[in-house]
Amino acid sequence: MSINSAMLAGVSGLVANSSALAAISDNIANVNTVGYKRNQVNFSNIVTALSVPGRYSAGGVQGSARQYVSQQGLVQAAGSPTDLAIVGDGFFVVADRGGDLTPGDARSFTRAGQFTVDADGYLVNNSNNYLLGWQYAANGDISTNASDINSLTPINVKDLGAAVQATTDISISANLDRNQVPSTGAATYSNSSAASMANYAADPTTGTKPDFTAEMSVVDSQGGQHKIVLAFIKPAGSAGPPVVPPPANTWNAEIYAVPATDVSALSQPGQLARGLVKFNQDGSIDMANSTLFGAAGAAPVITLADSGGAAPKWGTNLGIAGQTLTLDMDSITQYASPSTVNQVNANGASVGNIVGVQVDQDGNVTALFDNSQVRKIARIGLAVFPNPDGLQGLSGNTYRATIGSGTFVLKSPGVGGGGQISPSSLEASTVDLSSEFTGLITTQKAYSASSKIITTADQMLDELLNIIR
Repeated sequence: MSINSAMLAGVSGLVANSSALAAISDNIANVNTVGYKRNQVNFSNIVTALSVPGRYSAGGVQGSARQYVSQQGLVQAAGSPTDLAIVGDGFFVVADRGGDLTPGDARSFTRAGQFTVDADGYLVNNSNNYLLGWQYAANGDISTNASDINSLTPINVKDLGAAVQATTDISISANLDRNQVPSTGAATYSNSSAASMANYAADPTTGTKPDFTAEMSVVDSQGGQHKIVLAFIKPAGSAGPPVVPPPANTWNAEIYAVPATDVSALSQPGQLARGLVKFNQDGSIDMANSTLFGAAGAAPVITLADSGGAAPKWGTNLGIAGQTLTLDMDSITQYASPSTVNQVNANGASVGNIVGVQVDQDGNVTALFDNSQVRKIARIGLAVFPNPDGLQGLSGNTYRATIGSGTFVLKSPGVGGGGQISPSSLEASTVDLSSEFTGLITTQKAYSASSKIITTADQMLDELLNIIR
């Protein structure tokens, strides 16, 4: 009977609009949930077969829920450097635990990037999901795999220990006084005998006192500090006969360690280099004709073998690795002003501990140490799906892959279609309150109208039953 079909159509309207109300309620409740994607119930009609000509049978309506996962939320600034938003395609890959993660443990996907460092050092969001990424090796290399989700492991920022960077480069800015008068010891000075400046540094009762020194700090492979000195002495001429004036624009120079016991197996105590340093007529240094590092024009490099290596080497009792020091002396000048050290810069850093974490737009998670060192820990991997709207929603604002979503591909942020990471930012919910409240009103009216269908059909049935009275 058509009246019965009308009543059933009204019931289907109540059911469909109830589902729509539930979706709107979820949206409104999650308006401030980070990374939340709005739901919507879309309606479609149901058509029944016209088995009796001239009579219409109402089919009603059915609701189909859909979550708009692919919709980009507004990216808003956040206060923490580990608050992360994805701009573009992709999802963070997360797991429900950090330590001892096995291939059999479930992985899920989320856009909720409100990560913090927990007590064990893992990056965890508000739903207690652990962020996964590709780990950097100790030498700075990283291996990424686009298809193996097990290559992603929980990111931990506290299991790195301390950080040390051995010195490799030193730059010196100084001036040597052109008018320096040769000292009394200059006439007997020899950089290869007991009269050397290195000998004087080891024992002031021996050797020759330098006219000028510049001290440099060197950090070894274990974070220890050592002092290296660059010393100069103005060469003297000869009283004759014949009288020989001091050579112009030329200085005797040595580089040595203080204390001398820091290095060993050398001809003079602590001496690492010796020779002449020459200057041009405009006061600039002439490294092409200087012999401090061996032959004229030799590279300004000092190589120290480890404690078991050949000479010169670090002291046997130190037990540290060898290292190569490159000295940039291009800023040493010879002007008619007092000798002075302007600046000495070295790139080494002694032992430091982690004081912070930052993430760049390429997804690199980096540890900051209190000795100014920066070390890359991991790179966040993003899972990109052919159809994100086909993902199955889970509690905690996460998703699971389905046949409808397609198979994911792991991508580095900003590479091959993967979205970029926006650090110190969060992706807001895609809920628009004005649209939801409007939908709430129309859903309420539609529900009332459906109930009116049932009431009207009931009254018509009553009329039919009253015919026999």
